[in-house]
Amino acid sequence: MRNTQFSYTDERFADILMLRYKLDNFSSLSLRQKKLVYYLSEAALYGRDITFDQFGRYNLKIRKVFEQIYLNYKGDRTADEFMELVVYLKRVWFSSGIYHHYGCDKFVPGFSKAFFIDAVKSVDGSLLPLDEGQTVDGLCEELLPIIFDPDVMPVKVNKKDGFDLVETSACNFYDGVTQSEVEEYYASKKNPDDKEPLSYGLNTTVKKCDGRVVEEVWRIGAKYGAAIEKIVYWLEMASTVAENDKQRSVIDALIKYYKSGDLADFNEYCIKWVDEKESAVDFINGFIEVYDDPLGMKGTWEGLVEYRDVEGTRRTRVISDNAQWFEDHSPVSASFKKEQVKGVSAKVITAAMLGGDLYPSSAIGINLPNSNWIRSVHGSKSVTIGNLTDAYNQAAKGNGFREEFVYGPEEKQLLEKYADITGNLHTDLHECVGHGSGRLLPGVDPDALKAYGSTIEEARADLFGLYYLPDARLVELGLTPDAEAYKAEYYSYMMNGLLTQMVRVEPGHDLEEAHMRNRQLIARWALVKGSAEQVVELVKKEGKTYVKINDYLQLRRLFAELLCEIQRIKSEGDYEAARALVETYGVKLDKALHEEVRERYRTLHLAPYKGFVNPVYVPEYDAEGKIADVKIDYTEGYTEQMLRYSRDYSNLSI
Repeated sequence: MRNTQFSYTDERFADILMLRYKLDNFSSLSLRQKKLVYYLSEAALYGRDITFDQFGRYNLKIRKVFEQIYLNYKGDRTADEFMELVVYLKRVWFSSGIYHHYGCDKFVPGFSKAFFIDAVKSVDGSLLPLDEGQTVDGLCEELLPIIFDPDVMPVKVNKKDGFDLVETSACNFYDGVTQSEVEEYYASKKNPDDKEPLSYGLNTTVKKCDGRVVEEVWRIGAKYGAAIEKIVYWLEMASTVAENDKQRSVIDALIKYYKSGDLADFNEYCIKWVDEKESAVDFINGFIEVYDDPLGMKGTWEGLVEYRDVEGTRRTRVISDNAQWFEDHSPVSASFKKEQVKGVSAKVITAAMLGGDLYPSSAIGINLPNSNWIRSVHGSKSVTIGNLTDAYNQAAKGNGFREEFVYGPEEKQLLEKYADITGNLHTDLHECVGHGSGRLLPGVDPDALKAYGSTIEEARADLFGLYYLPDARLVELGLTPDAEAYKAEYYSYMMNGLLTQMVRVEPGHDLEEAHMRNRQLIARWALVKGSAEQVVELVKKEGKTYVKINDYLQLRRLFAELLCEIQRIKSEGDYEAARALVETYGVKLDKALHEEVRERYRTLHLAPYKGFVNPVYVPEYDAEGKIADVKIDYTEGYTEQMLRYSRDYSNLSI
């Protein structure tokens, strides 16, 4: 086995820096728990091809072609165009396809069509993903417009107002149907009086068959079945080493759902998963988040394996134990509050494996399940991923970002002293009590906000956390060190929403991603609504624009006002109000300011995005061939890992 000494990778390409995450205290897990982590990790890796296919119907074929060029190209491998092709491949790996993982726009190749054609033809045709009867020339003709033509399938997810969002999105959830046909189809299936509704459309492709709109279910024996079979095999192995009977029943319920594809079985699994809170090891595996569907219904496949960070969880347990207090003291209308908050649990975790839509770029906080009625009746689980946050924080130290964008020494001191604490706390509040708060009024369709639903929900959770950060109760509970700490997160949030997140957006583009829209919506709304009193300002200093907060407590009152309105929109399913709010404050960028911020960021030579290389689990066997221990290897590189995953975990036909 290779050296397992942990170190951070510094591989960088395009706008991305690759990191590693460390697994503290893994050696203290029992052998049973280590085996459970290993088996669940294998299950998390076998869904990789599903995510690629969901993000675009040509992604798997393009990945295969570029990998074969990378492995077998006989020309000058130091030539500029070959090096650009390698960067393109690394971006495809990172984004699970040819669209930017955050901005959703199609990559612009740095190599020519002629070079691509020559490179493809340099590869033995038997190694290429040729359709039956297809020639290498035919393969090139098929892929050239997909890769090079900016007008062909240009955006993975289109959420621009006034477009048919289904027809203009390249994500592979729909085939030959329009937005109105999809919406009419699901409207016909829903019963507004259903107290336990299914998550309609979560695990299906919608297409036309003999002129009728139908669904193709993702399950064993159907679409994605080959990948799901592998996932289920490793889940079955995990079931044999579950920590307790309750956890075993969770795993078995997920297996049942994967075999049937029945959303009633998914509800059963979610309820069991929420109720299982005692095990040290936990996981997420399946078609979960709906951000990558323009209509906010289809679940992208993702996998996460985790174990509890005991020390960090003390903080989140305080929050979950006080969930009813947070709900009762929220500024929103009493009619939109939960009378009784049930089953809210929160913990800080150590990520042990990332897969699908959580790899290589991952969330740092998660709250599930997404079903409103399950959350209301059975509760939810919230996690803050501590070792990923630590990796991000380590990478940000001393990089010059604060010196360039923070207004003055007072704000810098606040951030130095409190930013890590309040940033983690805001994530905890967002996931645990933010997403878990509030309720829909009877008869309101959970999908009523359509394309704006994800943005509104993220804004709701962010505002809930922002509202409570200054509260004296948090100091009493020991969550914040003093009454000044919250100002660090307020400043960070406003600076990000008004300025610095723009570095992630290409010139001339609008905001498309739900979290980015949410952050700008909140920050710009507060800027505009507080302008008369100059609560927050964009000020010029030495020709550069900065955020300056003049009244932090008044800013809290603005956050409370917006939280009340967004909770009303959510609770009442007010689509037009959601549309007006997002389109007015969350979408458009100031062109001149955008150019300024990007230029200032460019001088820092930083990568705006970070991703992770997974650890490798190495089982050690005894004389009888049984696993005697599981070790961790941190030395595998990004390219090495991606090629291994494509070799060992590919199972879908192209």
